[in-house]
Amino acid sequence: MSVVGVDVSAGGLSRRWVSELASRLAGCEVVDADSRAADVEVLVVGNPPASRLDAFPRLRFVQSVWAGPDRLAEGTVGVPVARMVAPELTEYMAEFVLMAVSMLHREAPAYRRAQAESTWQPRKAELARRRRVGVLGYGELGRPVARLLRRVGFDVAAWARSPRIDPIPVLCGEDGFREVLGRSDILVNVLPLTPHTRHILDGSAFEVMPEGAGLVNVGRGAHVVEADLLDALDEGRLSEAILDVFEEEPLPAGHPFWAHPRVKVFPHVAAPSEAADLAPYVADNVRRFLAGETPRFLL
Repeated sequence: MSVVGVDVSAGGLSRRWVSELASRLAGCEVVDADSRAADVEVLVVGNPPASRLDAFPRLRFVQSVWAGPDRLAEGTVGVPVARMVAPELTEYMAEFVLMAVSMLHREAPAYRRAQAESTWQPRKAELARRRRVGVLGYGELGRPVARLLRRVGFDVAAWARSPRIDPIPVLCGEDGFREVLGRSDILVNVLPLTPHTRHILDGSAFEVMPEGAGLVNVGRGAHVVEADLLDALDEGRLSEAILDVFEEEPLPAGHPFWAHPRVKVFPHVAAPSEAADLAPYVADNVRRFLAGETPRFLL
């Protein structure tokens, strides 16, 4: 009987993953990975460093429940690793981004600051079709995000590393990147983290954006040079930032983002990997692997 380990203690997954998978993998033992580390053949994880896998000498396959397990992808891994692709993750992400963009579009953070000062201060509103939104990344998550924003009425353009044929304008290359930045009243980052995209949003990128633009980052914290973002906000080049991801997570106490009046901090919740939602997809991929088939969505 194959042993499937869930990375609970080190990987941050809830114990519910054990029960949800056990009910779907009748031919396997599903355990807390650390309790049977010597026996685990299949490991279910979030986004641990690749060195975490060294604790499992019989490991044959790794299934991440994250859409972008960048720390695994950056390391040297001797077994196949699959990422999570599921409509529930897409829905969660699109809903969160719509909320964040709508907050910036109707200036909710500014109204919140006015409320804190007991100030009645109506602000000029714009229709969504007059608000230009840029989306960085046009893959499994970026594409539905851009399409939902367009359905609501926003003027959307996107950037990807390779050309796309799509009703939404999708630009590519360095010139396309700067063009999307330059037209984005609100910029949404949904890029995967790679060596090419690390720190892609730095001071030079913020200089290209329209004065007073807003930023929504749901990609990875390492896409943003945090000191440059703080400078851009303090100098008024950017008006607001809604951040769901950070270079260090959890965000350390005392980090400037916590108290900054123009930053809204969310604790990496845009597209949560809920066991009840995603266990069917994990179980299906584990069964594929154990049956000798190629798992889906390998890194």
